[in-house]
Amino acid sequence: MAVVISHPTQHFCPQHASWAALDGVGLRVFFASRDGMDAYHDREFDHPVQWDGLALNFPHEFLAGAEHRHVTEALDAPPLAHRLAAFRPDCICVHGYSQPLARRAIAWARTAGAPILMVGDSELRRKRPWARRAVKALLLPRILNRVYRFLTVGDANEAYYRRYGVPDERFVRSGFPIDVTLYDRVLRTRAHARAAVRAEHGIPDHHQVLLMVGKFVARKRQKDLVAFSNHVRRLRDDVTIVLAGAGPDEQRLRDLAARRGPGGVVFAGFVPPAALPRYYCAADLYVHCAAVDPHPLAVTEAVYCGLPAVVSDRCGSYGPTDDVRTGLNGRVYRCGDGGALASAVLGVLDSSPARRQAMSAASACIGRGVQRLAHGQALLQALDSLALRPEASRPADRTSAEP
Repeated sequence: MAVVISHPTQHFCPQHASWAALDGVGLRVFFASRDGMDAYHDREFDHPVQWDGLALNFPHEFLAGAEHRHVTEALDAPPLAHRLAAFRPDCICVHGYSQPLARRAIAWARTAGAPILMVGDSELRRKRPWARRAVKALLLPRILNRVYRFLTVGDANEAYYRRYGVPDERFVRSGFPIDVTLYDRVLRTRAHARAAVRAEHGIPDHHQVLLMVGKFVARKRQKDLVAFSNHVRRLRDDVTIVLAGAGPDEQRLRDLAARRGPGGVVFAGFVPPAALPRYYCAADLYVHCAAVDPHPLAVTEAVYCGLPAVVSDRCGSYGPTDDVRTGLNGRVYRCGDGGALASAVLGVLDSSPARRQAMSAASACIGRGVQRLAHGQALLQALDSLALRPEASRPADRTSAEP
């Protein structure tokens, strides 16, 4: 099996390692760029990015010229076809379809007769110009019709594919992976991590901590959470907002905050991925206000850590079988509606300890189910439908992501 992906990341590399360890699966990952392994400048973060401690402990190769390519929507790697032909995969997994790299992989697979699996996070919850919708309606079904199975990440993702004619029988729910080894190691010392982060920022033990992780850019709408802080501090003195991230909107957010620090807004700065689990441990509730965010990795991480979640209705992470399930482990509010955000957040914070504990337990259960799928169960289901693996490698049954 060949996986074609733009560059190494802190969440897909652990998934590739898990896939490579599966019985009956011979994996090789083809990277078009060295971004992530080598430091690069993220324009939205306005911050150099390098995935510290990233392990490529699975068969892989960087395509010729990878050191000179950076990840953009125009990313392509002409050497891909030659390397795929040399590897001769029985099937190929591509990430999305928008980059020329992915379309090159799809074209090669079609010529070689290799079934295609696709990973993506597209959804219909953000508004798109009518012209773009018209072009997609014309062209996208032709591309998606070539895909044998879609390793979908959630309910909104599946609704997107349905819009363009993909039948449900071609969906295999996978979810987005995280580095479960890292998260489990930190979660085993949760109380220590919680106390350490709170001490670092001077946050009292009795404060309710609301966390949001992401780039400080307009589409993430951290301003809504800052506005909530300004409102709620007039009503109670035990709520602290922690914003983990960096970006061009940081000064505007600081200026908007009526109070910075405990009891107001704590600006934690850019937090390296390896340090993020400690921040989830320090929080009591995860909030994601974004207007455009197909399936935020931070929501997946927070849910895995057992946090209840409040997300805007523009996020792609909620639904009856998704990371955030209304009434079970979280709430959804109308994006940009400050009153609705406050009602959703306070509804969680003011609920009984037993209710809060039940929401946390549901999140942890959902998160672990999703990661079982992401780290192997979903891929095995897709491959078994291709009848490519030896019968001896196939388990009798598998558990689902249901809590």
